[in-house]
Amino acid sequence: MGFCHSVPNDKLYIIETCGKFTNVAQPGFLCLPLPCVMYKAGEVSSRVQQLDVAVNTKTKDNVFVDITVSVQFMVQLDKVFEAHYRLQDAGRQINSYVFDVVRATVPRQNLDEVFESKEEIATAVKEELRKSMDEFGWTIIKTLVTDVSPDRRVRDAMNEINASKRQRVATQEKAEADKVLIVKKAEAEAESKYLQGEGIARQRKAIVDGLRESVHDFSKNISGMGAKDVLDLVLITQYFDTLKDLGAQSGHQTIFIPHNPGSLGALAEEIRGGVVGKAKK
Repeated sequence: MGFCHSVPNDKLYIIETCGKFTNVAQPGFLCLPLPCVMYKAGEVSSRVQQLDVAVNTKTKDNVFVDITVSVQFMVQLDKVFEAHYRLQDAGRQINSYVFDVVRATVPRQNLDEVFESKEEIATAVKEELRKSMDEFGWTIIKTLVTDVSPDRRVRDAMNEINASKRQRVATQEKAEADKVLIVKKAEAEAESKYLQGEGIARQRKAIVDGLRESVHDFSKNISGMGAKDVLDLVLITQYFDTLKDLGAQSGHQTIFIPHNPGSLGALAEEIRGGVVGKAKK
């Protein structure tokens, strides 16, 4: 109880005279004219204060959760008397109201809804506190639901469910990708076989055209040679070229069946019949 005081910039001093409230001292220099009967009875902070309240409650689907609500509040400068004399502990009062609102709101919602409605819960707490604390000289500035923490086993189960969903989506995406690859591969194979068939057809056509020109040239330049004779000569020549290639390959065993020149005509007929038959198909 000094005669003079220095009031900090973030404080308001409560001055009493003989136990009765006299006035609120503002920041700055304070001199008490009657130091024996006038004195500082208390002080109130003019700063914005924050109180974190942890509430344990149960959701509609019977899951216990810990919800942390942060309340920001400050004294009303025109109601410092009410803030100091009417409430012994503003923090405990706010704590009680937060418990009441949260435990009345969360049990009506499922766990997923609680996560989605954090803002609605914070708004409900703020409205209830604003109506209750205003008459005591306190202004509720902001309320925030800063944490919703279910039981560890529930969190692990939720993570497993989420991981399973993501795995299922990944599997479906991979299956779709594999399907596209299979379809594209089949289309490529079909296109390749189509082009291969066209190539074979063109090759056979070129062979037939070449044989036709050879027969025509032989018949024109060599008298007495018919088309059948020329074709027999070409086939027999190819036959001997084939025998030569087979004999020249190493690592292979080739068995030659004896035959006489008289059978070459029949052999030519067989070869020609096979080629003509394939060409007709």
